Amino acid sequence: MSRERGGGAEDAEVKIGYQGRHVVVTGATGELGGAIVAALLEADAEVRVPCRNADKPGGLEALRSARLEIVGGIDLEDESAVRRFYRSLPGLWASIHAAGGFAMSPIAGTAMVDFRKMIDSNATSCFLCCREAVEAIRRTGSDGGRIVNVAAMPALEPRRGAGMVAYAASKSAVAALTAALAEEVAQEGIWVNAVAPSILDTRANRAAMPQADVSRWAKLDEVAATICFLASPQNLAARGGVVPVYGRS
Repeated sequence: MSRERGGGAEDAEVKIGYQGRHVVVTGATGELGGAIVAALLEADAEVRVPCRNADKPGGLEALRSARLEIVGGIDLEDESAVRRFYRSLPGLWASIHAAGGFAMSPIAGTAMVDFRKMIDSNATSCFLCCREAVEAIRRTGSDGGRIVNVAAMPALEPRRGAGMVAYAASKSAVAALTAALAEEVAQEGIWVNAVAPSILDTRANRAAMPQADVSRWAKLDEVAATICFLASPQNLAARGGVVPVYGRS
């Protein structure tokens, strides 16, 4: 991953690198999470992945590396499990939170249990991981750190959440949490940001919408690159943002 700066004969490539820094990625057994892990490994990060079942790593199986550790038995909606995981880390530079769920239904067809499921899988898991990540970064030392959450387009454009109000509300909570926490920990050098994807170009979305123009969808590697920059040591100033990653949609 790289970006270029203009400057005539002095043009230079700036490589995004982590140089062995420890990074947590939640939701890494999903397609976006897997793309994030792949980008981090390419950038020399030490990656820790909490999940329910380490024996079912999904796409991570193809990314096996000495710098990738998959930790099973972690329910990200369980306060004690999340605390136990983060307190077991040898150090922490960044925590990226791609875990969550999606459900689409009109409000009349959304039971309270469905609403709570969206809140817990998206907002509660994000809150718990953010809280424990802040404490883990503080324990690591005085260099600060990075947190990146994954919201969604309806968090920025709530009218796009029609027909999926529970999901839209839960992702809006993620966006608000991001902005508030970013201000709270800024003086410690902990930058907190989020991305807000539109429809992602995943196998599941292609199967669900076979007639769609997928060229307009946000590509996984491009979204992962944005996340990895925000979580990197090269991000020297960006904080408190909820960044649209819409592709051409």
